Amino acid sequence: MPPEFTDGPLAVLGITDGALTVHLADGRTVPCPARSLQALAAWALDKRKIRLGAARVHDNGFDQDPLIILTESAVAHFGLPASLADQENLRLPADHEALKSVTKAGWELTKAGFGPWPRIFKRLDGKRHCVQLFLTPWGALEDRVWGPAGELPAGDLARMLGTYARLLITPRGTVAVTGEELMTSLRPPTKAEWSQDEGRYVSVKVPHTLHTLVDPAPPEAPDEHPVVAADYPEEGSRPASEALDEEACIWVRPADLITDVERAFTHVVALDVQVAFLAACRRLHVGTGPAVHYPRNPDFDPALPGSWYVDLSHVETDPRLPSPFTSSGERPDGPGWYATPTVAYAVELGADVGPMEAWVRETHSPYLQPWYETLRDAYLTVMADLGVTTDLDDEAFLAAMAGYKDGDPLLVTLAGAIKATAKAGIGKLRQRPNLGVDHVFGDPWPALKRLTWRPDIRAMILSKARTNMHRKMHNLATVAGRYPLAVNNDCVVYAAHGPSPLPLLLGPDGEPVRGGFRLGVNPGSVKHQGSQTIDWALDLLAGGVNIANEIKDASLVPVA
Repeated sequence: MPPEFTDGPLAVLGITDGALTVHLADGRTVPCPARSLQALAAWALDKRKIRLGAARVHDNGFDQDPLIILTESAVAHFGLPASLADQENLRLPADHEALKSVTKAGWELTKAGFGPWPRIFKRLDGKRHCVQLFLTPWGALEDRVWGPAGELPAGDLARMLGTYARLLITPRGTVAVTGEELMTSLRPPTKAEWSQDEGRYVSVKVPHTLHTLVDPAPPEAPDEHPVVAADYPEEGSRPASEALDEEACIWVRPADLITDVERAFTHVVALDVQVAFLAACRRLHVGTGPAVHYPRNPDFDPALPGSWYVDLSHVETDPRLPSPFTSSGERPDGPGWYATPTVAYAVELGADVGPMEAWVRETHSPYLQPWYETLRDAYLTVMADLGVTTDLDDEAFLAAMAGYKDGDPLLVTLAGAIKATAKAGIGKLRQRPNLGVDHVFGDPWPALKRLTWRPDIRAMILSKARTNMHRKMHNLATVAGRYPLAVNNDCVVYAAHGPSPLPLLLGPDGEPVRGGFRLGVNPGSVKHQGSQTIDWALDLLAGGVNIANEIKDASLVPVA
């Protein structure tokens, strides 16, 4: 750890025996003399008193600002309300006494104001010195991700978030915000370079990064984006065939296509792809520059990220498998826009594709590779601490996964938070307007000013994830004659002769199916999501219920 950050990336503040106490990530506690927010910010940045923060994650980036987490008792200590009255904008009024004192003392807030994750800064010596705050009683830690972590003892919270910061990056807000921050920190868009002409260092753009704002191509943009609304000013008026619709697959096999042989099986077994969307980022080339329009019959090039207008309705696929080309799993009924991985998979299946139009990005790179590696390594590290390692055989892996949630609850929460950071960070690439704030259809919204607002990249990831999963289902069907009953995003359900997933993965020769599913903790491998009786499944399937969405929450049948 660099000497300037020997006290770690963050501190959790709480009241102990009537005094404000700082809990550090390494378990130490120290007193904090601050009685106001401005005094707290000054204390956090004073290296003579505390050495908080973390080193940059890339040489071209910046060191990470210290994070101060205020528990319920610390919030009261600084004269702040226990909760936010404004639940729509999630901001404390600017005329609150505590905030007026902050600005009067020469400190500033960002344009976002003082919400659950405020930033306080002061300009000194031509530099901006900043402290990030987290207010746990204001919902800074999302319940759906962190559970009751905001109510943890201060020391436990410091240990858990300190581990998260060490493995990934110091939290900067929701897991979506933090995932996006990690993305740009690992691939800084600019760097300092010496200019002979100017005789000083100047900021220059870094190749292969997202360093320039670019508009989406019309098919890639959501309906409310200005490039779409200019032609389709009424919400919902754009024809579906004009929009790129790359999403995960949600599909149920029609009941009349379930065979008598399958109905005679005793169980259904669900397999869940580990961190499927993150796995799709591995070695994926995405566009880093603007889209180039080819309006007339371009040749398909699988090396070019982008969107292609292709008719795939003629491609024959087995109806016992979902169509790989749509999120519904239904066969396309005419031409449509598809991301490069979808068209490339159609070619792989033997289709003759003839694009009629394309928007492609001729400047591209594996931009997300370091992001993928960092999140993968963090997840594997935490899971290994919970007893699920990459070297386990199939039976040992199933046993370890069945019991890992009985381990250290802080690590269990942390594993879920790392996965959520990956998923939410990908979602941030196509952030829609905030429905809680007035927004005029067709007007730009703040997210469009981010270099990482890139719906085309999100489409590439989801296209890759869906086709990766379909390829494994297709190989299992081709080699072993097994067809899914239902698919829900990254979960697939098969009929089986018992509750164990192990026989599902083997071909007629008793060996794992080449190109099929593999058990394991690595992103892209699968885990056992659950098992149920065949009668349970058939009853729900008769009503069109997606059992892949239900099996996790049902009473699971123990694995024999």
